[in-house]
Amino acid sequence: MASELVLILFEQWNQALQSGDPKRVTELYAHDAVLLPTISDLVRHNPQEFKDYFILFLKNEPKAHLVESNVRTYTNIAIHSGIYHIQLNQNRQVQARFTFVYQKIKTQWLIVEHHSSQMPEQ
Repeated sequence: MASELVLILFEQWNQALQSGDPKRVTELYAHDAVLLPTISDLVRHNPQEFKDYFILFLKNEPKAHLVESNVRTYTNIAIHSGIYHIQLNQNRQVQARFTFVYQKIKTQWLIVEHHSSQMPEQ
C-alpha cells in the first residue's frame, strides 16, 4: 500500500464528515474497530456507538485539515498519525493529534483503530 492511498483514505473520511451523514462516516470503520473520539470521553466499540458519536459530532459541521502527517505501511495494515485542525461550525477550531490504523479486510481498507485527542497545550 502506498502512502498516497492512506492520504486518499483520510480524504474519504474527511469528505464523509462534511457530508453530514453519520452512516457514511460509520461505514468507513470495521465492525470491531475502536474509536477514541476527539470531543467525547466515551470509547466507542461498534457501529451503533460510532454512529451515535457521529450524529452529535456532525452537528458541528467538521472539516479536518492535516498539519502533520506520518504514514507507515505494511502488507495489510497502514498507520496514519499526526496533527490535524478540525474546523467546527465555521468559527471554532480544535487542534488534535490523531492515529488512524487501517486494515485491508477482503477487498476494502477500513479503519480498525482511530484515536483523536485535543492537544493538551494551548
